[in-house]
Amino acid sequence: MADRTSPRASQVVPVTSPEQIRNVVLVGCSGVGKTTLAESLALAAGAVGKAGRVVDGTTVSDYEDIEHQQQRSVQLAVLPIDWNGVRVNLLDPPGHPDFDAELRAGLRAADAAVFVVSATDPVTAPTRALWREAAEVGVPRAIVVSKLDLARESFDDILTACHDAFGLGPDTLRAVYVPVFRDGSPSGSVDLLTGRGYGDVEAAPDTSAARESLVEAISGLDDTLMERYLAGEELDTEALFAGLRHEIVDCTLHPALAVTEAGFGTAELLDLITGSFPDPTRRVGPGPFADPDAPLTAQVIRITGDAYVGRINLVRVYAGTLRPDTRLQVLGADGANEDRITTLAGPFGKSTHPVPEAVAGDIVCVPKLASTHIRDTLADDPATTPMPAWPLPPALLPIGVEAHSKADEDKLSQALVRLTVEDPALRLEQNPHTHQLVLWCTGEAHAEVTLDRLRNRHGVHVDTVPYQVALRETFGASASGHGRLVKQSGGHGQYAICDLEVEPLPAGEGFEFAVRVVGGAVPKNFIPSVEKGVRTQLRAGVATGHPLVDVRVTLVDGKAHSVDSSDAAFQTAAALALKDAASHTEIRLLEPVAAVRVIVPDDYLGAVLSDLSARRAHVLGTETPEPGTALLRAEVPEIELARYPVDLRSLTHGTAEFARAHLRYEMMPQAVAAKLTGNGAAR
Repeated sequence: MADRTSPRASQVVPVTSPEQIRNVVLVGCSGVGKTTLAESLALAAGAVGKAGRVVDGTTVSDYEDIEHQQQRSVQLAVLPIDWNGVRVNLLDPPGHPDFDAELRAGLRAADAAVFVVSATDPVTAPTRALWREAAEVGVPRAIVVSKLDLARESFDDILTACHDAFGLGPDTLRAVYVPVFRDGSPSGSVDLLTGRGYGDVEAAPDTSAARESLVEAISGLDDTLMERYLAGEELDTEALFAGLRHEIVDCTLHPALAVTEAGFGTAELLDLITGSFPDPTRRVGPGPFADPDAPLTAQVIRITGDAYVGRINLVRVYAGTLRPDTRLQVLGADGANEDRITTLAGPFGKSTHPVPEAVAGDIVCVPKLASTHIRDTLADDPATTPMPAWPLPPALLPIGVEAHSKADEDKLSQALVRLTVEDPALRLEQNPHTHQLVLWCTGEAHAEVTLDRLRNRHGVHVDTVPYQVALRETFGASASGHGRLVKQSGGHGQYAICDLEVEPLPAGEGFEFAVRVVGGAVPKNFIPSVEKGVRTQLRAGVATGHPLVDVRVTLVDGKAHSVDSSDAAFQTAAALALKDAASHTEIRLLEPVAAVRVIVPDDYLGAVLSDLSARRAHVLGTETPEPGTALLRAEVPEIELARYPVDLRSLTHGTAEFARAHLRYEMMPQAVAAKLTGNGAAR
């Protein structure tokens, strides 16, 4: 793995105990500066030099060319940095909602989160949605206000806006560092607990009142500290930091500070992380205690394909110690499999460096494990209780694809299998009704990245085609049909005549076959052949190529020849009779209808209802699951939902949640059918 080694490998301090580790995920929307903050922290810690921070326009955490092209992250990156003798594993997931699976992986792998909000627009709807997601996981959170040098409001006003937008309780959000300004720009900050100044603090205002307020907030959440505080005792810094650590872990206090793209605030943030964030032994959430000597329990967080070493698994170790040249159990949805670790590597963005082992709490790269999937548990013992699998975002945007050439077709299946292993949010479907190959993605950006990976990582070119909804046909009214097959070409000929009556059935009744032949006009041994021919034609359809359903077909008459009649002849005659009946009546199209569930902020409810109305939706009603939010239930034709995830995100600025499930088939309106088929019905 030498060709992938990071230039900082020689600077890495070995980790020998969980207490040395802080696993921290950066959470925030696209554009707030998360990746810039990660790079600034790495620069401040000496993990990269100024010249190495950005190479050819690509940051050290970029994995793929498309990240540089789109100027946004599409994959979870890990940047380990060392500060004050502590290893900080920074997990930087994408901020775009299409890559929410990467965020969820980062939230589960981390022990705390740095929630980044932009000073220029701190409480957008997507930001509130991200806060709710992080809160549901229960991960301790600090708030970092980025772009403070561009702020239109004061730091205190920004924190007040965040407090109100996130629905936080009294004293829950507190500044622990107060920014100092010189000539309108941030020049330094003051640590409220220690009084220590960072940068230029000559113009620092009096912070005694702010410190007193913070001390009261910390003491008020700890009975012991409160007793000492009320007794008039001067609380020492060590006691206050212990109280702060306790409140952060319990999520009863969220510390806040500010940063700028120029690097202001990075040292303060690193001090906060290393001094007050929980180490793996104080992890909040499921999983065993972080004991390096315990039996191994680890979980696969991310899988990437590498042109040099193949599949690379990013693994979080929860208990035990992971070592090279050992066999382990892979516990997944399909049961237990045995695999072997050959080497271990420490991650640094897309680069790696060899490491001798990974203790409980650490995050490490394991190459060449062949049987793993993201969310699988790695253990010594197959009887180990697997780590919980976090939920994946629903893939609701269908993209029809076809191989561009025969050479691409030969490689497509294997490439898609690899992609779905590396990206569990991607769902692959070979539609049994339309026979279309469909990639179900979480959004347009996800689709674009998936197609780029097919092309550049796997060398497979595909063409995108419109998604086909599986329609059905049915008879609009009863009709009769005559099928005649009479051929003589020397030797045995082909002879079969069938007369059928076809009548529509209620929706969902399927197909019925009946016999009303008298006098043996069709011999009994050929009646199954008639039914088989009808069923074959039902699957092929009679007008638009869609399957024919909800009909009763009755065999009423026919003729046979003692020599020339056969099973094949009666199958053909039955199919001809069914098509002849279809030519004497109207063939109606049936379309699938989905049960749709949308959770949307009240601000956007009107726009969502109007949009659904334009999609021929039948709105069943709305509920209020929580203040300010509406739960909308509707029945919508699936043909109207192909682009709905994209349009809904645009309507609601990415704040709505959407789920769909197939409900039933219904008659398609004639006007819609006319647009679809060119004439509305086929003869």
